[in-house]
Amino acid sequence: MPAHPTWSEWLGEYGPRLMLFARQQTRCEADAEDVLQSALIKTWKSHGDRPTDDLLGLVFTNIRRCAIDAARMQDRRTDREQRAVEEMGPPVAWFEMPDDDETRALQVALASLPEKFRDVITLKLWGDLTFAQIAETLDIPANTAASRYRYGLEQLRSHLAREREYLGK
Repeated sequence: MPAHPTWSEWLGEYGPRLMLFARQQTRCEADAEDVLQSALIKTWKSHGDRPTDDLLGLVFTNIRRCAIDAARMQDRRTDREQRAVEEMGPPVAWFEMPDDDETRALQVALASLPEKFRDVITLKLWGDLTFAQIAETLDIPANTAASRYRYGLEQLRSHLAREREYLGK
């Protein structure tokens, strides 16, 4: 390694070790990447443009600290979201029909659709919007909104048919 390596050279040498440590300190790969990036930025801001070999211990320390901070932020976010769900009360039903097997099957089928289809169907049927209005709302072409509606309904029919077949109705 040169006497004064660039950050790229330094990371080429130490990056895999740092990433391994970050993975051990976090809950998932994406969190590890974020923590490593935050730790490197923190180190770079405090030590300038040229890294030295003696920065390795500091980067490990910064990874650990950033991982702790990230875990705390995630825990606080989870707590806030849970409180918000509790404050909202019981979930809102999508349908104003009696709670029977067909209604539940339709709710499950709709929830299983990809979001792009579910959004269009919801806006069309429950929002009573035209395809032009849906296109504007979702920032997609009107023809795309119409085709997503058609494909979404086909998937709903298919899902409900499989459900009926499974239940023997």
